[in-house]
Amino acid sequence: MAIERTFTMVKPDGTARQLTGEIVRRFADAGLKLVGLRMVQPDGWDAREFYAEHKGKDFYDGLVEYMTSGPVVACVLEGENAVKALRSLAGATNPAKADKGTIRGDFGLELPKNTIHGSDSPASAEREISFFFKPSDLVK
Repeated sequence: MAIERTFTMVKPDGTARQLTGEIVRRFADAGLKLVGLRMVQPDGWDAREFYAEHKGKDFYDGLVEYMTSGPVVACVLEGENAVKALRSLAGATNPAKADKGTIRGDFGLELPKNTIHGSDSPASAEREISFFFKPSDLVK
């Protein structure tokens, strides 16, 4: 059994539509334990740093603008193969290609308004968790 932590974030379109509770319930229903939760309003620097890997891509500026348009809810989840489990719950990045029953398939609007961000690897999860949380912020 590989217990790991992963990071997810309810994006501005999800918080504006008050979907956070439903999304967190889906995590719990899938057996993922919520060990960190924080609502923040990212500024331009935060969004540019968080999405630095996409700098120079044609969607980068729009993504930064969108991510600073409203509050986000940052979450740390723990469970067996948590990264893979979260990616499965989230669905395809593009809501138009996401299966019904996934978070993006049910709630995503369009790119980048796909309702949630989810870490794509344990290394990304570690970096993204540390962006929003100190170790002492997380429940053991």
